[in-house]
Amino acid sequence: MAKVTCIVVTPEETALEQPAEFVALPLFDGELGVGAGHSPLIGRLGFGELRLRTGGDVQRFYIDGGFVQVADDLVSVLTNRAIPVAELDGPAARDQLAAARELPSNTPELMAIRDRQVAQARAQIRLAS
Repeated sequence: MAKVTCIVVTPEETALEQPAEFVALPLFDGELGVGAGHSPLIGRLGFGELRLRTGGDVQRFYIDGGFVQVADDLVSVLTNRAIPVAELDGPAARDQLAAARELPSNTPELMAIRDRQVAQARAQIRLAS
């Protein structure tokens, strides 16, 4: 089966670079599936699960927003964090959610910060369970 190459880059490192038959990404407004021959696009990522499937093997990562570019069977992901799902800490994410809910939200800027932290914590909790 034809493959795409997925490259995940964070500010610290190239977290992943490998071929896959199918890549699923958490876009800001939904999920995107990419296989070989996909048309070019640029998208804004949300908080959620990146899945790479090759044969029967599936790798799962938590992605912390960012951007994706698809072109010429290359999926380039730029994100703040890419964490293998097995390394997520559910109790720590629950604590982060509780702390985020306590943040002040009396201005639009503070509300945006609170909402971002709540969304990050919820995505981590969902993937850790």
